[in-house]
Order: sequence, then C-alpha cells, then structure tokens
Amino acid sequence: MTFPYIPGHEIAGRVAGLGSAVPPTAALSEGDMVVVYPSWGDGTCRQCREGNEHLCSGDGRWVGFGPPGGFAEYVAVQYRHAIPVSGPGAETPEILAPMTDAGVTPYRGLKKLRDAGKLGPGRTVAVNGIGGLGAYAVQYARLFAGGSTVIALGRSDSKLAVAVENGAHHGINTSDKSVEAIQDELAELTGRRTIDAILDCAGAAASVSLGFDLLGVEGAMVSVGLMSDRVEHRLFPFVGTELSYFGSFWSNYNDLVEVLALADAGQIKHNVTKVRLEDINQNLETLGRGGIVGRQVIVFD
Repeated sequence: MTFPYIPGHEIAGRVAGLGSAVPPTAALSEGDMVVVYPSWGDGTCRQCREGNEHLCSGDGRWVGFGPPGGFAEYVAVQYRHAIPVSGPGAETPEILAPMTDAGVTPYRGLKKLRDAGKLGPGRTVAVNGIGGLGAYAVQYARLFAGGSTVIALGRSDSKLAVAVENGAHHGINTSDKSVEAIQDELAELTGRRTIDAILDCAGAAASVSLGFDLLGVEGAMVSVGLMSDRVEHRLFPFVGTELSYFGSFWSNYNDLVEVLALADAGQIKHNVTKVRLEDINQNLETLGRGGIVGRQVIVFD
C-alpha cells in the first residue's frame, strides 16, 4: 500500500461516465444507479473461473484495499463489477452500499451453516458479535433457520436490542460472564445449555473461544470476523465431539446479487446513518470505541 491512499470498499452510486471499452451488452448508461462488487479477481485462476473472485489466487485485488475506494466523490470501476439497481433501491444508495460487505458477508457464512445441515427444528443458532455485520446476520439466521431458535450474543444491551428487533428470538449479554453463566441463560431461554451452529462476526480470540465452549456435539462455527490473528482451542473436545470450523471470506458476485434481491423485496432491515466526509475522523473514532450501531455511510450530495 502506498500513499496517498483512498479507502472505502462499500460503494453505491450513479454512473457519471462510461469508458470507450464498455460494451453495449453491459447495459449501462450514465445516471444509472449501481452497486460495486468489491472483489476484483484476475479472471484467469481456478477460483475466478468458478465464480469466487474474492478468493482469487492470482493477481486479485479489493477496491479500497489497493485500488482507490469510495471515500472519494468519484471512483473508477470495471463495468463487470457494476451491478445495476432499479426500483425503490435506486433512490437509496446509502442503504445499498453496506450490502456489499456488512450485508453480504454474514449471508455467505449462514449459507455454509445451512448447507452443512446444522439448522432446523429443535436446534439453536447463534450470532456472536452484533455490529455492522451481526445486525444483518440475525436476519439471515431467521431466513435460513428452518425452525431453529436464533440467539444474539453480544457485549452491548443497545446492540442486542437491535438484534432482537431484527429477528433474533433472544439476546444474551456475554460481557464479564463465565461460560457457565451464559449456559445457564441458554438453558433458561431454550431448554438446552449448548448451541448447534454459531456465526462469529467478531473474530476476536475471546469470542471464538467462547463459541467453541458453547457448541454442542456435532456443532459448527463459521468465522467471518478478523479482529485477532490466531485461534486456539483444546483438541480433544474438538475431535471428540466432532465439531466443525469454517472460514468464510466476504462473498462472491452471486451472493451479492442474492442479498440485493432480498433487500429489493423488502426482506432486510437496515441500521444506517448518513455522515459527511468532513466528519469522517470523528466518526471513525466513535467506531473504534464501539459506539456505532449498524453502519455509517459517507454520502456525497
């Protein structure tokens, strides 16, 4: 990374101009509202050819993490990464932008738990970490639950309240509580002291460790958060109860199209606050203190 550097990987806006290499088949015109798919693969490696550009093993890049991002009034985007949006969503780019990460990353993670067969009647699924991603994750947990009880785990009562508003059946504040104390609350709420499936949105060593301790036999956890650089857990409980641990990174193009369709159908609640670029440092400091509920979006009027 070199400076000057422009971050911002969640982008939506109107097409200001088309380059000469944009073909008519792209069906793009000036003034169109588009959402920017942020993972820019090289298009030639196996992952890209399978549709997973976000896992590009070649010369892959992510907008805002190298290529100039959306903390600017204009940004250059390859046409194949611009997804046109019509209907009511075209008038609310501040709602569309967070869907490209906060809104889609937990979606991919919940699909992995669903496809692993860990959701269904009589089961409990938990979302650990109710921030920008977790506020969306509890909604997808309800969509995919198939009768599961959805639990929100977090360290802030105000954020847990948002999780319940967004679809969680129950919220448990884990701050300064032992595993046993949390299990006692689980038993009171669900009749069981363990959880079948966990989506960890924090990625902190403590949250992942807690998740492993709460998983029941054949339980599964998916991590989408990246707050720590390593995970440790006792080996025998992991092997002896046949736990599963999945990594889930961002999303592919089709995942994003799917969540945009859900949003267009009115099936997703958003917790978004518009801010000005002039106030970005103050808002980033608030974010660093954990004082943001949902997502803040820079809007260029």
